[in-house]
Amino acid sequence: MTGAETAPDLKRGQTRNLALATAAFAISFWAWNMIGPLGVRYTEAMGLTSAQKSLLVATPVLVGSLGRIVAGALTDRFGGRVMFTVLMLASAPFVLLVALAGDRDSYGLMLLFGFFLGIAGTTFAVGIPFVNAWYEADRRGFATGVFGAGMGGTALSSFFTPRFVEWFGYNATHVIIAAALVAVAFLVWTTMEDSPAWSPNTDRVVPKLAAALKLPVTWQMSFLYAVAFGGFVAFSTYLPTYLKDVYDFDLTQAGTRTAGFAIAAVIARPIGGVLSDRIGPRAVAATAFAGAAAMAIVVSLQPAPELAAGLSFVAMAAFLGLGTGGVFAWVAARAPKDRVGSVAGIVGAAGGLGGFFPPLVMGATYDEADHSYTTGLLLLCVTAVLALLFTLFGIRRDPREKERGSPASPAPRSARRRDN
Repeated sequence: MTGAETAPDLKRGQTRNLALATAAFAISFWAWNMIGPLGVRYTEAMGLTSAQKSLLVATPVLVGSLGRIVAGALTDRFGGRVMFTVLMLASAPFVLLVALAGDRDSYGLMLLFGFFLGIAGTTFAVGIPFVNAWYEADRRGFATGVFGAGMGGTALSSFFTPRFVEWFGYNATHVIIAAALVAVAFLVWTTMEDSPAWSPNTDRVVPKLAAALKLPVTWQMSFLYAVAFGGFVAFSTYLPTYLKDVYDFDLTQAGTRTAGFAIAAVIARPIGGVLSDRIGPRAVAATAFAGAAAMAIVVSLQPAPELAAGLSFVAMAAFLGLGTGGVFAWVAARAPKDRVGSVAGIVGAAGGLGGFFPPLVMGATYDEADHSYTTGLLLLCVTAVLALLFTLFGIRRDPREKERGSPASPAPRSARRRDN
């Protein structure tokens, strides 16, 4: 099927399906981040140590990361409509079970149910191949960037979850989010459509994943995404604790400021995708990592609240958001069409794992006497510099990258058809 034949069909469904996928991603990420904004509450109620607190916040990230590998591969076979619906419905009961564990002040049950709550975080690997199939090659940076803005669900969770607990009560808050997951799953099932350009990949999952792991793009983008998205996830989940330890903010104050951090990253992510379509993802990713390294040093100096600290964290979030948009635009440009789901799942898993370890490191390196996380932030700086060097010198240039990175020399129509 030629590009001329598929373009009209794609354009008729693009906007609606991109919006549905982004909404599904956002509510899933809200559920995935239900524990982090209430981490201070759990710490006080259960008398948790710094290490226990870090593990509790990071546990949902683990499953949400590793589960993306399977979710991405299954999306190649069953499509985004089925997978979004199944994963949201599977996540809803664990939102309620987390509330049960919190009611009982049971750390063990919180870890167990928080582990399975990570299912909600796997929807990222569903949405990337889904929206990728709906858009032409020269607009996939835009599409994946807009979809990626659904990670704003973490901002919604950081801002509203503590307030919902104040307004409606602890248990009612979890019931509301579980009901929202079910409602959006119903909306997706009844109104979402897979792209007419998509066709099921019926290869067995394990060989398909093995084939994806053999692609250089998988490992290259996994490292970069682990730094960019991992940094975002780590800050989004651990920032309420950080702000309480360093600046002595209460639960609601810390949640509000964490929401601002997440919103900045959410706004920057589609910008990163659009810029990648225009100047190339390599330039976007390099700018992001350079900026993140610089801001890690600034934040480690503990700038004074509110203006200096606020601007510092917003700048950090913006650079990380640009990086996530740039890296996945790179995935869309380089991954083989029939392997996008598998590659996206593995890269997404790497990003999630990148967010799993930093909270543990931050908890382990916290200087309680000085209320300082300087060591952890300096390690972030070093990691971002390594990612910058790898972006500039460690990835060979693809000829198509030059075409997409230069508005003056667009890809020939025939090449675009092959990319699609």
